[in-house]
Amino acid sequence: MTGVSKSFGPTIAVNDVTFAVRPGRVHALMGENGAGKSTLMKMLAGVHQPDRGEIAIAGRKVAFANPRDALAAGVSTVFQELSLLPNLSIAENMFLGKEPVGRFGQPDRRQMTERTRAALSELSLTLDPRTLVSNLSIAERQFVEIAHGIKADAQVFILDEPTAALNAADVDILNRQIANLKAAGKAIIYISHRMDEIFNICDDVTVMKDGRHVATRPLDELTPEGLISLMVGRELSDLFPPRTGETGPILLSCRNLTLASGSEPISFDLQAGEIVGLAGLEGQGQGEMARAMVGQCFAVAGEVVVGGQAIKVPMDQQAGIRLMQRLRVGFVPEDRKEEGLLLGASIHENVVITRQAARAAFRPATRFRELTRQIMNDLNVKAQSPDMAVGALSGGNQQKVLLGRYLASDMDVLIVEEPTRGVDIGAKAEIYRLLRALAGQGKAILLLSRETVELIGLCDRLLVVHDRKIVREMRGADATEHAILDAALNS
Repeated sequence: MTGVSKSFGPTIAVNDVTFAVRPGRVHALMGENGAGKSTLMKMLAGVHQPDRGEIAIAGRKVAFANPRDALAAGVSTVFQELSLLPNLSIAENMFLGKEPVGRFGQPDRRQMTERTRAALSELSLTLDPRTLVSNLSIAERQFVEIAHGIKADAQVFILDEPTAALNAADVDILNRQIANLKAAGKAIIYISHRMDEIFNICDDVTVMKDGRHVATRPLDELTPEGLISLMVGRELSDLFPPRTGETGPILLSCRNLTLASGSEPISFDLQAGEIVGLAGLEGQGQGEMARAMVGQCFAVAGEVVVGGQAIKVPMDQQAGIRLMQRLRVGFVPEDRKEEGLLLGASIHENVVITRQAARAAFRPATRFRELTRQIMNDLNVKAQSPDMAVGALSGGNQQKVLLGRYLASDMDVLIVEEPTRGVDIGAKAEIYRLLRALAGQGKAILLLSRETVELIGLCDRLLVVHDRKIVREMRGADATEHAILDAALNS
């Protein structure tokens, strides 16, 4: 892509950007939300057409009127919001609009099945091509999208936040598929906000800011700190606000929580003014611990003590969240789109919904509009008005609206899963400041994150979890990735 530009009305989204990827290389595209990454890739994918500049593949100039043109020219895109139709089978999705026709003018389903099975096998997938997409996991759907590109003989693959919703096992599978594509001489453009992925998977990186090209470098010439500095102009250590070290009374106690039959009971306290992180290898019970405390995961026994009231575990799954909210304990789920936000509702409705739920029926929360405006201002939510639909916001702004809900509800304790999932570095820094400010107001926060650097930089205490039990406790200021890994592996 040479000198490409794209404007939407008076807004210049991409300004004179030159971007090149080579065969057999994984090229990271980095930048904060609004940097122009998505617009640049949508021009390459045929979703948008550049106002100026040109695109060439293998030296041949191309122009795409739509994504089908781009795929036919060898560009396959796996967007973060998957484009497969869930009510159709894998094979039907693979050949949508291009179905091979049999003798009597009907789609040749046998040929579709065989060719789909061959494309899946190139990714070492044994999925039945007749399976409905609605029955696939998120990871399997992404692999099907990649297989779709392979079937089309794509030479360039654009992967947009491919691991945002994957577990560790699926990430390993995806990494193997990326390695296979690389070995086959494909060019892969990889968009992610996770530093560990970028440095583990990618060969080169291009950084964009405010619609312009900042730098393109081989990754072996950079450190995470240097890459962040290119993106936002500040060092990694500057992202995390300082710890105060001041704590108050115990706000929540978890007593003898037993997650499964034969598991060791878990006990810990959360004090006012502190952020406590659950660390360790993924899938060791951190999520079960957090969700058992609000009734969203079954536990065998135990109790949660809040404000002098002891609640027996397991809680009722339907009533647990409401019960804990009445006791001023909020739960912020990882999946903001499926479990956290009402995407079609406004910012205002999403912010005040917990307050509304605490009121009697037929008593609308009409007095809270000014509160919503104040929270939008405090959290720097970038939106035209409180009436804007949450689904139209960026990932970082959606996350801030979700956290703003509990800020509006004035909870004493927050249990937060993956607070910065899928948001850019700048939004991460704002969310870190918000969580530290809440702790400074005397709140207690229990934090789950897959990013060890995030846990170390943000938390006052870390509880290392292994096999559904706490195996070590350490101060955040003293913690290192090595110490956490050592505790998790040698428990």
